[in-house]
Amino acid sequence: MNNKELEEQMIRNYQREEHMMILVFAQWCINQGLDPTELYLRAYPDQPNNAALQQALDLTVPRDEAGEVPDDTLLGVLSLFGNEDLAFIVTQEIDKRPKHHG
Repeated sequence: MNNKELEEQMIRNYQREEHMMILVFAQWCINQGLDPTELYLRAYPDQPNNAALQQALDLTVPRDEAGEVPDDTLLGVLSLFGNEDLAFIVTQEIDKRPKHHG
């Protein structure tokens, strides 16, 4: 495999993993009763029509059919891809939740 092929394969793998990251984000939003597009726009106001997000939304399932997406999992995946802006917005939403005492 030459360098060009290797590079293309790495890009494809990255894009596939990035799609997974966006899908995890979108499903987490739906599970939390939040609008993924609105949260994404707050993090990236200059990306109003993100194609990967639109594709991910097509793959999400209703909250009652979805497995749980733990907050830590989502934040870990976002930081892995350097999406600090989106992680910040997600953290704000987590902080808005009523705190459970005891």
